Amino acid sequence: MEFTAQQIADFLQGEVIGDGQIKVNNLSKIDDGQPETLTFLANPKYNHYLYTTRASVVLVNRDFIPEEKVSVTLIKVDDAYSCIAQLLNMVNQARPEKKGIDSTAVIAANTSVPQSIYIGAFTFIGENVKLGENIKIYPQVYIGDNVTIGDNTTLYPGVKIYHDCVIGKDCMIHAGTVIGADGFGFAPNNGSYQKIAQIGNVIIEDHVEIGANTTIDRATMGSTIVHEGAKLDNLIQVAHNVEVGSNTVIAAQTGIAGSTKIGNNCMIGGQVGFAGHITIGDRVNIGAQSGIPNHVKSDVTLLGYPAVPAREFARSVVMIKKLPELNKTIRELQEEIENLKKKIDK
Repeated sequence: MEFTAQQIADFLQGEVIGDGQIKVNNLSKIDDGQPETLTFLANPKYNHYLYTTRASVVLVNRDFIPEEKVSVTLIKVDDAYSCIAQLLNMVNQARPEKKGIDSTAVIAANTSVPQSIYIGAFTFIGENVKLGENIKIYPQVYIGDNVTIGDNTTLYPGVKIYHDCVIGKDCMIHAGTVIGADGFGFAPNNGSYQKIAQIGNVIIEDHVEIGANTTIDRATMGSTIVHEGAKLDNLIQVAHNVEVGSNTVIAAQTGIAGSTKIGNNCMIGGQVGFAGHITIGDRVNIGAQSGIPNHVKSDVTLLGYPAVPAREFARSVVMIKKLPELNKTIRELQEEIENLKKKIDK
């Protein structure tokens, strides 16, 4: 499908600077723009690509002022990043919908399947599963007994959901994710370890997205909970009895030990490690590769290991850079002291 720059501007409530009748039929990255495509500029680091891109139309923020002459057509909008997100979602939704139930799927007799559902090849659905409307279950998904899945949720290939877990509405769970495996619970017993039965479940509330190959363990007792609107990246480990707050976002390779509670609207970078049995407040920002050994109050930004307030971490980094120079100075002072001692002894 083709759209003019003016049509796109009207849809996004933007302003065209340039040729409003120029047409685009696809999207592209600004550093790899192609003719007849639309791209966007939201990060100042990419400003220089605006003057060389081959894309036909570029979305920019309304307050953007070019530093050089621009040959492409611009569409000025309030927020270029959110506008490109709208367009990407439109493109994604335009793809043909999967429908029907593949003949190789195995579904327990006492599980009711709505007509609006899609179930892909070699999927297994256990006893007493409750499935909402418009669910999409891609091939090779496993859904255990007594699982509940809400309306409009998508499970991508190879997702595994163990028994008794609850998945909310409008969720998206990407390939290879495992929800409800046993928590890591063992008790020392005469020189070995005795397994502690994990009899709880996992609850994923509405509007949650979980990336590929993430694992969320079932609770020992009660529930491991990911609250409404949370977004988890790929390769995250969420241990037993953890709670992740509403609208919290967590980047890849983060590990959260058992019984830790993370608040609402937090932003957590990649490879962050959380100790167990601690509480993280609301609106906490944590930089990548930080280690969190203790409770954290709300409305702070932390970096480092062990994590400290961002300004303190920045001062520490400055001092670390000076360590070779300080070490040299200390050695010189030690030599002077030794020389003075020898003179005094004489």
